[in-house]
Amino acid sequence: MHSGLVVSSMTMLSRVMGLVRDVVVAMFLGAGNGADAFFVAFKIPNFLRRLFAEGAFNQAFVPVLSEYSTRRDKQEIRELLDAVAGSLTALLALITALAMLAAPWLIWLFAPGFGRDPEKLALTADMLRLTFPYLLLISLTAFSGAVLNTWNRFAVPAFTPVFLNLSLIGAALFLMPLMEEPAMALAWGVLIAGVAQLAFQVPFLYRLGLLPTPWPNFAHDGVKRILKLMAPALFGVSVSQINLLLDTILASLLAAGSVSWLYYSDRLVELPLGVFGVAIGTVILPALSKRHAERSGEHFARMLDWGIRMVLLLGVPAALALVVLAEPLLITLFHYGAMTDSDIQMSAMSLRAYAVGLVAFMLIKVLAPGFFARQDTRTPVKVGIIAMVANMVLNLILIWPLAHAGLALATALSAFLNAGLLGYLLHRERVLVFQPGWGRYAVQLLGGSALMGAALHAAAPPWQAWLDVGLSLRVSWALGLVVLGGGVYFAWLGALGLRPRHFRIQS
Repeated sequence: MHSGLVVSSMTMLSRVMGLVRDVVVAMFLGAGNGADAFFVAFKIPNFLRRLFAEGAFNQAFVPVLSEYSTRRDKQEIRELLDAVAGSLTALLALITALAMLAAPWLIWLFAPGFGRDPEKLALTADMLRLTFPYLLLISLTAFSGAVLNTWNRFAVPAFTPVFLNLSLIGAALFLMPLMEEPAMALAWGVLIAGVAQLAFQVPFLYRLGLLPTPWPNFAHDGVKRILKLMAPALFGVSVSQINLLLDTILASLLAAGSVSWLYYSDRLVELPLGVFGVAIGTVILPALSKRHAERSGEHFARMLDWGIRMVLLLGVPAALALVVLAEPLLITLFHYGAMTDSDIQMSAMSLRAYAVGLVAFMLIKVLAPGFFARQDTRTPVKVGIIAMVANMVLNLILIWPLAHAGLALATALSAFLNAGLLGYLLHRERVLVFQPGWGRYAVQLLGGSALMGAALHAAAPPWQAWLDVGLSLRVSWALGLVVLGGGVYFAWLGALGLRPRHFRIQS
């Protein structure tokens, strides 16, 4: 699907820039108190962004907007956009103001372990006052992006996150030297990024004639429907984000650096998740919503099956590669400046644990829209609560023997429970109907992944050897392994008859 390639390409650019950003942050801050403080101060509004803006709001707004675009005239669409933009702004402005006033208490809530160090707590609270307005700005950006996606303008929203990475890189390089507390520069970078991302999308809405005049109207029928759908959706597709936040809370109680180790490992998992999983989910939600509005059940089922196949095609080998190459990838990206050998080993432990759940994280991005597109947000909330409770229990079981890696493994296992239940319920309702050829497809994917894993294990130098070489050789080795692994995998698929045409969704 062309739109999927566009989103994947733009998201790939954003994720690569995100890795460059994390390399810069690791170089200057490593995994010390300043890094821990920033990661928590950024994680709180970023978590709420994923929960509200890209999670509950997006999953509730897109189906309603798709219905309006299919069945209503342009005046009614503009009235909906004005009411939603105004109501969203009013609600989030109030939340932002309260959060800035209550910053120290929020830190106590989200990172209780920081309370043992008053200086670290105060620094994190100061950063949060700068980073929290990002929630308002990025939620309005997500609103704009949802409108553009519905009108098939996928490239602009997919490119927008690049501004966050550029802003943080610029803050690290140019603001850090000017500040008494270097980590505070990154908090300013987050705020600047929020303004830049929203400003970038406004002209494109204007060209479509869909730039809203925000006016709060909670009585508007569309707004009431969105709010009704949002309430249960908070625990739907965003459950994995809640689980990651629980990891941060518990990690703050562990050894210093645990929050940063989880962050760096999560960032590597986010690369394939964002490029493939989020991209497919971004494309599939408005498409499924339109199929539902057109009452085309057969096309709806085929599109879900296509999404699952695409996720597995890319997710299975990506997860295996992260397991095999955990230390080499972390060394290549982050082992500079303040980042120590011990930090690499600790981050590799949690990276392997997160990688176990990569396929499940990606499947949730495809399966949850199967409910949201039909304006069913109640079923995912029930599944989400089950998964979240399972994650909490697994956290308490695994944190003792595995420390921070146990938290990552608990998140991965609960994601499989979440994805499995979503898939089972869609299949039981005959919304998800598996198309012919799954047996052969499994042989192709599993065989290719096994060969790829064996090739990477045999070809990769011992991870200790990566510590003794410079950046250029590390990058050369890493790129060589990527080419080798991809070549072996896709050569196997081609030898067994798999071709690009097999992944074109039928209209």
